[in-house]
Amino acid sequence: MSLAERPAVHDWMNDFDVLEPAFTADPGPRYAEIRSNEPVARTERWGGAWMPTRYDDVVTVAYDVERFSSRDVGVLPFVGLERESDRPPASPPITSDPPDHTWHRRLILPYFSPKAVERYEVFTRELCRELMTAITAEGRHHADAAVEYAQQIPPRVIAEIIGVPREDTDRFVEWTRAVLENGALQPEARLVARKEMLTYFFGLLDSRKKERRDDITSFLLDQEVDGQPLRDGHIVGTITLLLIAGIDTTWSSIGSALLHLATHPEDRRRLVAEPELLPTAVEEFLRAYSPVTMARIATADVELGGRTIHSGDRVLLTFPAANRDPEHFERPDEVLIDRAHNRHVAFGVGIHRCAGSNLARMEMQVAIGEWLSALADFELDPHGELTFAGGQVRGPRNLPVTY
Repeated sequence: MSLAERPAVHDWMNDFDVLEPAFTADPGPRYAEIRSNEPVARTERWGGAWMPTRYDDVVTVAYDVERFSSRDVGVLPFVGLERESDRPPASPPITSDPPDHTWHRRLILPYFSPKAVERYEVFTRELCRELMTAITAEGRHHADAAVEYAQQIPPRVIAEIIGVPREDTDRFVEWTRAVLENGALQPEARLVARKEMLTYFFGLLDSRKKERRDDITSFLLDQEVDGQPLRDGHIVGTITLLLIAGIDTTWSSIGSALLHLATHPEDRRRLVAEPELLPTAVEEFLRAYSPVTMARIATADVELGGRTIHSGDRVLLTFPAANRDPEHFERPDEVLIDRAHNRHVAFGVGIHRCAGSNLARMEMQVAIGEWLSALADFELDPHGELTFAGGQVRGPRNLPVTY
């Protein structure tokens, strides 16, 4: 069923739709409506799910790993694919539950520590400058800041980390869009993309078994648990996770920040004048435009926000809603780029807090800083089409700007 063919939503507390176009473009008002009337909303769409909108409820679910499993974190599940072989493979550590989660996560943390991330900053900065040189070439006055800039950065950084050729990044983008952005409406295409990814990364693994390189693929091949090497499927699942989780989330955050700056000239001018404020501004962009929603599966009947969630039900960890909760954030619907107290949960919370948060922060700071250094004065192009993707990851997919 296409977006246009689905019935309209008339009761957001009991029939919400995470792909409803107006919600995707600006979910804030709907989150506020739900939070004020029925803080834990319910829907039967997309296989059924619950959606808590209060900060405390979202955090409660995230920390309660005994009653909420991560075995299926998809906001939009593989509806309509009945064969077990069609189900997505595990992607440790994001789909791991305790006790395995502990060592699954520990394996990759060395590659994403603040010190480790520094090695990719020079590459990222050079890439951003290269992209901005093309965007600001003589005679150019229009660009798509999402397609030509934000969406070019994370795929190439991830390719560098995984250890694959830069020219393969176009395939990464296609796979990511098929899996996260279009998968619910085109499940067979999502299945094809999954299989292509697995074939590609098992091939990469075979190559690294013959010749190690300085990349995370080789690193994982050299790791042992209880004296045994990691299974090939575990390594491929983790690499697939790095690809999917490390691309769409970060390009959405960069795109949302640029959209804000294109439409809020006072903030843009201030960041140009006070570049030292950029790290604080990035945290506020993450809070206000949080891109990611994750899911959990209840393993027992649970009371949450006055509603009964039954074992087997899907619960959405709506981090974007939590980050707009007035009980935890002053003036939550305003973007305050100098917000001093900002305990946002854009990267999640608890044992599954994003392991790549240091990398994402670095990419955002470099990308926004280099854009403003090269192009301090720009605005949304009134003649272009601003489009968004939603569901698991929300953010601008087309961001036309003029300068």
